[in-house]
Amino acid sequence: MTDDTRPTPDAAVSNEITGGVFFHAVIQGRDITVQLPPQITPALSGLPAPSPTFVGRDDEVETLLQTLAPDREDGKPTLLSAVAGMAGVGKTEVALQVAHEALNRNGWFAGGVLFIDLFGYDNDRRLTSEQALDGMLRALGIPGEHIPDQLQDRSRLYRSVLAAYAEQGRRILVVIDNAFTAGQAKPLIPGDGVTGALVTSRHTLDIGAHLHDLDVLSPDASVDLIRQALHHARGSNDTRVDDQPEQAKVVAELCGRLPLALQIVAALLADIPTRPIASMADDLADAQRRLGELRREDRAVRAAFDLSYQHLDTEQARLFRLLPLNPGPDISTESAVCLVEDGQSTTRHLLEDLARAHLIEPGQTWDRWRLHDLIRLYAEERGRLCDDSSQRRVALGRLYDHYVSHTIAADTHLELPENGKVSPLFADRAAAISWLEAERANLTSAALTASNIGRPEACIDLSWALDDFFDWRKYVDDWIAVAEAALKVARDHSSRLIEGRALNRLGTAVGMKRRFEEALDYHQEAAEIFREINEPSGEGDALHNQGMTLVELRRFDEAVECHQKDLEICRSIGDRRGEGFSLTALGVALRELRRFDKCVDLQTQAIPAFHEIGDRHNEGRALSALGSALAELYRHDEAVDAFTQAASIIHESGDDATESAILQNLGRALHEADRDEEAIEALHRGIAIARRLGDHHGEGVCRNSLGLCLRDVNRLDEAVTAHEAAREMLQSVGDQHGEASAWNNLGRDLQRLDRIDESIDAHMEAAKIFEEIGDRYGLGQALCNLGLSLLAAGRASEAADAEVAAAALYGESNDLRGEGLARNYLGLSLTLIGRYEEAINAHKEALVIYGEIDDLDGRASALLNIGAPLWKMSRFDEAIDAFQQAAAAFTGLGNEEKAATALTGLAIANNEWRASQWS
Repeated sequence: MTDDTRPTPDAAVSNEITGGVFFHAVIQGRDITVQLPPQITPALSGLPAPSPTFVGRDDEVETLLQTLAPDREDGKPTLLSAVAGMAGVGKTEVALQVAHEALNRNGWFAGGVLFIDLFGYDNDRRLTSEQALDGMLRALGIPGEHIPDQLQDRSRLYRSVLAAYAEQGRRILVVIDNAFTAGQAKPLIPGDGVTGALVTSRHTLDIGAHLHDLDVLSPDASVDLIRQALHHARGSNDTRVDDQPEQAKVVAELCGRLPLALQIVAALLADIPTRPIASMADDLADAQRRLGELRREDRAVRAAFDLSYQHLDTEQARLFRLLPLNPGPDISTESAVCLVEDGQSTTRHLLEDLARAHLIEPGQTWDRWRLHDLIRLYAEERGRLCDDSSQRRVALGRLYDHYVSHTIAADTHLELPENGKVSPLFADRAAAISWLEAERANLTSAALTASNIGRPEACIDLSWALDDFFDWRKYVDDWIAVAEAALKVARDHSSRLIEGRALNRLGTAVGMKRRFEEALDYHQEAAEIFREINEPSGEGDALHNQGMTLVELRRFDEAVECHQKDLEICRSIGDRRGEGFSLTALGVALRELRRFDKCVDLQTQAIPAFHEIGDRHNEGRALSALGSALAELYRHDEAVDAFTQAASIIHESGDDATESAILQNLGRALHEADRDEEAIEALHRGIAIARRLGDHHGEGVCRNSLGLCLRDVNRLDEAVTAHEAAREMLQSVGDQHGEASAWNNLGRDLQRLDRIDESIDAHMEAAKIFEEIGDRYGLGQALCNLGLSLLAAGRASEAADAEVAAAALYGESNDLRGEGLARNYLGLSLTLIGRYEEAINAHKEALVIYGEIDDLDGRASALLNIGAPLWKMSRFDEAIDAFQQAAAAFTGLGNEEKAATALTGLAIANNEWRASQWS
């Protein structure tokens, strides 16, 4: 059957057939012996060159190489690997890089590489399996006249030839590029378990391969690809990427970090070496023009997507075109059903089809789907061209209705209403929160875009329904954005009632960002609107929020006035819940004014107000507020009881963020009650909850308190770690007051560790921040501690100045205990610099203050300290009397260590007195 006119090569392949028959071009035999040519044919060295600008895929290349290694450590046979991904993601390039690297590895593929592009997504050039095998067999050295006609026979011969190569130590690597279907690829896959094979496809193919889904490049790798491509084209003197690094990042993101788009951009920039990258960013900024800009000569992103889109059936294509209508980054199957009005199962199958084609991607969790940015633009473009605009509006309306109805239903589960009714759309509170978490980005985007599609009421409905969720989970940026959108809707439609509500909510959200002046303006404007339209409940709510904001601004007298007005309104309209809120908030403001007895009275009244209406959640909050007031009165055991009850109630309600805050307060109260191990345990629980929620502020506050407990049980290094972590967390969320408090506490730790210079720096940093934010009381604390550290450093004169200022600030804040402490430390400083009379006066002032507040420990300390300057001035009788009183007081308090110090002072004073008498 050989053509006599065709020259026969010296190393021709011969086939010896035994025990069978030869029929036309089909080999039929019991035994087939394939004799291979002694030299590798040129076709087996025809692998396309790899790109010189390959970046960001080292891990993927190494993983694929491991599957091709001839002697794998796990002993398993070589795996077939399939690389799948969207158009333009770089599947072919990865395969080429792997193939070239594998060929360079000694002994891996001595037979060379067999590469074929199946053009699976090009209708005009797509190869059938028969055509592909014909070319591959010829490349393997099989003469055309010996190649069978039928697919099955060609595949059998092909696999036999590959196996024969492998048996002779000339293993071949097969690279099958751009396969469209499993049916197209399977006949080309080696079957000997020895020959290596890589398959690339835009689809995830079921061919028994180890699957590798290729994603877009990382941000850094995307920029590096542009840089390397420019260097390759124009040389290393092209420094445009390094000259405009931020613009390069923008371009990379506008390209969706898709390698094809990045390569096109780099080529366009290389065409004109004077073109700045910023101009490319400007050209790509318009989403409607972006796909048109991403083209050059024979390469275009849109054309690459066209090849994938044209193979979708009618229903797949329709869903694909509707998906960009979703306003957020991903969509659930349930929401996609609203777009197409098909059943859940049918819609899921269509989505799975699109995912296998890598036109959409599975989301972070099951049953959610997302589109790459450029594919979203492409799908939207196809939708505008192919679909009736009214049908698209109707589909979009169904989707927004779904989001609104489900958000309102979920909100009924967050705060238990008085009538106890919750929506049956969700099985329980956990299911409602889970749905809100999953859909948060979509709901926020829907609220922001509702007016643009003629659905302003959806913006308002979503804004109100999301308030509790955003507050609960501290999604403050989303809260602000949605509240601003609602405010705009209200003003565009001249609705004063909605405007007042939106302003009030916006003020609360802005306050969560600690933008208190701005928040105060919003609440004041809201109160004025409600007063103008005679809406007392709204006015009371705005006054309540205004008062809370004034507390944060440390304008306590004004806060008290606001809460008193709110309380009057609530009582006049019979709003028992509002009355409970008002009593609680008024108590907090009075607590800051150091009017603790009145605070306790108000908090005690608030608890039954909530209890009567069955509001357990806010009853727990009121108990927590009561605990804080009791702690300020040093009624620590009662405070512990209040916080314990509050934590239990809040735990039942599922409010994790509030539970974490209450555990922090409980930890502080236990610490003050000298129950440090229990305190540490409570604080660790609070930290664990805050960390689980991603609540850096809550965790920072808990760690700040934890550090205090660790210091008092002498675990000083751990205390430093806790306070440093607290400082960083509180700084990261913009809580300057909390950050300053952490600096102050850290300074005390460092002083105890004799790291005095660092301690001084920490207290000075705390003082600086407290002064910046106008916290006079906090500044007094920082200066008092600074004085103590300066004293330890031998800088007694500076210490005295700090304590004088601290005492004055404590006096302003009506904190007698703090003032007594500062005056006691002042006396110590004055004694060291020889100003004994002033020192004695400072200690006497401290004694008077401690007597007023019945602080026995403080009195004992002042008596002990006053003995030293009296002794220095040779006023021995008075010194002896002071030391004797101090020793007795400390003994009565059970503080044997300080009692011994007082007795030592007494002995020295006695000896000096006797010596003076003898002389």
